[in-house]
Amino acid sequence: MRKETIKTAETVDEALALGYAELGVGAEDAGVGFEILELPKKGFLGLKKTEARVLVYAEQSKADAAVDYLRKVLEGMGLTAEFSVEEDEKGAVITLSGDDLGVIIGRRGETLDALQYLAGLVANRGEGSYYRISLDSNNYREKRVKTLQSLAARLARQVAKTGRSTTLEPMNPFERRIIHSTVQTVEGVKSASIGEEPNRRVVISSTNPKPNRRSDRGGRNRSERRDHSDAPKHSAPRTSTPKVYDIPPRPAQERPAKKSDFESYLRDENSDFLREKITPTEAENKPLYAKIDLDNLDL
Repeated sequence: MRKETIKTAETVDEALALGYAELGVGAEDAGVGFEILELPKKGFLGLKKTEARVLVYAEQSKADAAVDYLRKVLEGMGLTAEFSVEEDEKGAVITLSGDDLGVIIGRRGETLDALQYLAGLVANRGEGSYYRISLDSNNYREKRVKTLQSLAARLARQVAKTGRSTTLEPMNPFERRIIHSTVQTVEGVKSASIGEEPNRRVVISSTNPKPNRRSDRGGRNRSERRDHSDAPKHSAPRTSTPKVYDIPPRPAQERPAKKSDFESYLRDENSDFLREKITPTEAENKPLYAKIDLDNLDL
């Protein structure tokens, strides 16, 4: 991949110095070169002067192009970081290290994923096969991988035990691959991706779903309770002969005497005595009740 710039100055050397500074390279670096487009000239009688015009270029790898882009982005955000690059034929892993880099990670790595996408576009701007760029910051990817592996293993065991499927939150392709690879290590479960980006997510389901619990209780399930095709639609009303029970009559019992009967007797036997009006002094010589015939008592 080649990056270049055109600079003008009073002399060729000054124009080259400006070009090297803009590209961030040195004159002796590998892949760095220049072309003189126009030499400085003096006009007639020194009235008009033409400046030197040069083209400075630098051949760089796709990984270097991604690093240059990321460095400019961080400078624009007021951040500084150290870059380490691990390259191979198919791609490169760029790791950032430094303080206060949490802002470029974002919520669940969303900002880091966006920077990784843009750096990949810059790296593949030239000709050639696709070159994958992976971006990491302070080993965030490694920590996230361990978290996803633990989550996938726990959910897979739960699905295998209960037989009920579970759906995870939307994830990027890298995180979904981690979920799929971890689920494959658990027996009795499988995983699949559903939906469209950016809301594509993973569903973990059981290969041996549990039977309906209602059918295991010894009773009929819904389909059996609702299946009345063999029974007649209108059955004849049930008829039965009522049973007759012979209840013996209850023996008669004498009614106990009540207080009202005794008071009525007193009113009938001693009506004159009860109605007689006497003074308190005369009442002392009067008997409290009616006269009792002592001769007729059987003592």
